[in-house]
Amino acid sequence: MEETLEREDTAQAGTSLSRRKFITSLGLAGAAAGINPLVTLADEEPLAWQTGEIMKCKPYLQAVQLNSAVVRWITNVRTYSWVEYGESPDMLNQRAQTVTDGLVQANNTIHNIVLKNLQPGKTYYYKAVSKRVDHFTAGKIAYAETAESKVYAFKTPVSQAGKAEFLVFNDVHDRPETFGHMMQYASATGKDFVLLNGDIFSSLKDGEDQIVAHLLQPVTNLFATQTPFIYSRGNHEARGEYCRQLPDYVNGREHKFYYSFQLGPMYAIVLDSGEDKEDNHPAYGGILDFDDYRMEQKVWLEQEVRKPAFRKAKYKVVFVHIPPYYTANKDAHGTTACRELWVPVLNKANIDLMICGHTHRYKIRTAVTGQHNFPIVIGGGPKDGERTVIAVKADSNALNLTMLDDSGKTVGTLTL
Repeated sequence: MEETLEREDTAQAGTSLSRRKFITSLGLAGAAAGINPLVTLADEEPLAWQTGEIMKCKPYLQAVQLNSAVVRWITNVRTYSWVEYGESPDMLNQRAQTVTDGLVQANNTIHNIVLKNLQPGKTYYYKAVSKRVDHFTAGKIAYAETAESKVYAFKTPVSQAGKAEFLVFNDVHDRPETFGHMMQYASATGKDFVLLNGDIFSSLKDGEDQIVAHLLQPVTNLFATQTPFIYSRGNHEARGEYCRQLPDYVNGREHKFYYSFQLGPMYAIVLDSGEDKEDNHPAYGGILDFDDYRMEQKVWLEQEVRKPAFRKAKYKVVFVHIPPYYTANKDAHGTTACRELWVPVLNKANIDLMICGHTHRYKIRTAVTGQHNFPIVIGGGPKDGERTVIAVKADSNALNLTMLDDSGKTVGTLTL
């Protein structure tokens, strides 16, 4: 294993970004410091709900696997929605919709549709279709106009024996322009996925419009119509009145925020580190129970690392927002809980790499025998000069990791 790092940015990042007025289609005024959090991003297309369109955002991919893929999008009005797809952009001859207990999902605004029976290593073309529900009663259902997205393409993985290539972002903290800026230096084109490793938001306080403007609008303009993103929740995504609705918009796996997946020679495990403070902290109002949730994950993790597929994988990689070591307060409750519950399991399982965020100070930490027997890579923070993107490529020969700062400079490399 080789490890290099040019420098660690030791500047202490602020504990939170300045609160900014959230500008909505209702015309609420005032954005702090001249920043409009609903500013149009990436390709500078207007925000859909400001133009009266049916679709509030473009479709975006989740959980693209060997034989299936999830397509999600949101509409401004209640609709009956489906996906048309096929192996040619001119012949979308298959149709998928969501059926629950015999009822086709309809008269809703958040759409989550699974494309099934796909073939590994094939390119599929798709479009999202939404028909506005004009009238919905027990005796009559009537529709109005129909909206269609453009046709987009994605490719299913070749097999578990191929390669894995992906990007990692963390700690964007409601600065969505970071995605486009950093992708000048590391493109999502040709990547298998983009992993969002927590604290993409500072808190979820402004409802669905915040999720669209600060996540879905920029990532669909940049990559997410063709390359899926994977969400690893951070402590700040557990804050705000809308935080409990975040799973309605992302992932779609067995568990909402902890799960595993295989890609090429890599077996990936995503863990949810929860809040960094005690559950009984006054700020949380007595409505958190991350201690039991982390224990639940430990039980699941112990079973996961016993699986033959995990044991056989060439690279075992863990993604988690809060690192078990190297936080500013090493005795913080979240850090300590993750370290005491999970690290013994991960050490025994001989994982190869952990990728984290949270500290706002980028660094590659080599393995320390008896503490963490694996390297820990920590991404940067939200401010100019702190931001990073991590690019990883793994094949049968090696796993190569490169960390770039927001000037495009390589600030860390790791080879396994």
